[in-house]
Amino acid sequence: MIRVLVADDQQLQRLAFRMLLECEPGMAVIGEAANGAEAVRMATDLRPDVVVMDARMPGTDGVAATRQIVASGGSRVLLVTGFDLDEYAFAGLRAGASGFLLKDAAPEELIAGIRAVAAGGATVSPGLARRLLDAGAYQVLAPVTSALTCDPRLGALSGREHQVLAAIGRGLTNAEIARDLVLTESTVKKHVGRVLAKVGARDRVQAVIVAYETGLVAVGTNTHCPPSRATRP
Repeated sequence: MIRVLVADDQQLQRLAFRMLLECEPGMAVIGEAANGAEAVRMATDLRPDVVVMDARMPGTDGVAATRQIVASGGSRVLLVTGFDLDEYAFAGLRAGASGFLLKDAAPEELIAGIRAVAAGGATVSPGLARRLLDAGAYQVLAPVTSALTCDPRLGALSGREHQVLAAIGRGLTNAEIARDLVLTESTVKKHVGRVLAKVGARDRVQAVIVAYETGLVAVGTNTHCPPSRATRP
């Protein structure tokens, strides 16, 4: 049973989420929060598997609440927003959320997203991450690192792994990476797993953020820092 806490300042939205989720086998809404502070308190008390969190709420917003909930190590957070390119949602990813969906997403998308987050995955599709970054939402990140001050998180990566991380940062799927690097999808999957482990990214969404924070990828370019071990495959 996936235990879900719904946090949204609009009562009708909370009701809509509850009605949808309680009709889904294997899923239960264990509480509703009307603001971020209440969401943090209820997440601490109830320990839900997933918190479906509105990105924009008065007082303690969804980003601040996400940071506190993730820091406690208990629940995973799925942000929802009514805005396609919402800096609150992207900042929430940096705060530790496992992804975000639009409030007008199809019901099956929300259900699939919650299941993915509960299973330890991420819900931001590569295409959506690419749109966010290309549209300038990446500007909420720390300034891009220059080629002369490459982040030490990249030091352990092989040349191929640099390429894979850069491709993840550009929002490419495993199939697209396989095509571009002339690899099989199974090989790409193995590379992705090693990249996540080496850069300390919990999931693919966090890897996108690492790629931009380290300066490996920036809008309009492919890479900034040359691979530290370019001779390795």
